[in-house]
Amino acid sequence: MNPRLVQLLVHWVVMALGVTLATKLVDGISCDSTATLIVVVLLLNFFNAIIKPVLVLFTLPFIVLTLGLGVVVINALLFMLVGRLVDGFHVAGFWPAVWGGVGGERDEFDLEPIYAESGRAAKRGAGRGSAASARPAREEKAR
Repeated sequence: MNPRLVQLLVHWVVMALGVTLATKLVDGISCDSTATLIVVVLLLNFFNAIIKPVLVLFTLPFIVLTLGLGVVVINALLFMLVGRLVDGFHVAGFWPAVWGGVGGERDEFDLEPIYAESGRAAKRGAGRGSAASARPAREEKAR
């Protein structure tokens, strides 16, 4: 399987876990169904991949000035945006969105080694049987 695809799937699962935990632990965030959760995770991943880098680029002086807390504000605003766009996903205000965004980012940070390991495992599996993986064996035989 493609290593990027494996990392993407792991990322989605971690994001789903983070949003689920946010709905359970943070007062002011609720999700009505599993289908709604899937839509929320897809939208959050889309916004994190497309909109967040643009926002970070335009607000870079603010982020540097606040020593990175500007990223927390951006995450909260994206979380609130998803709460407004998806019926069945409710974010009561800015502070619940901050805690939901921080929880999701913390889950991603805690599980970063899993992302890296899933990418390495997928690369090892993709390399089997290829000419590149056979090359070290031939060099070993030549010695």
